[in-house]
Amino acid sequence: MLAYTYPILSFIWMMFVFFFFVAVFFAVIWAFIDNFRRPDHSGWAKAGWALVIICLPLLGTLIYLIARPAVVDVAVV
Repeated sequence: MLAYTYPILSFIWMMFVFFFFVAVFFAVIWAFIDNFRRPDHSGWAKAGWALVIICLPLLGTLIYLIARPAVVDVAVV
């Protein structure tokens, strides 16, 4: 009876949407953590990026990933 009222394609679509939201959630958390770990940002830059990421989670994370410069590792001699 349950299989008749809930087709398999609906289940697959539900799982796709669920995992998309999980991926967005982890991307937002990662961007938030990465923002505060960066040594090249000032306090105001960290606060501004945190505000953008919190207010616009998906769009703010995408903007952060595009706009952030690459971190250059300096070897300690």
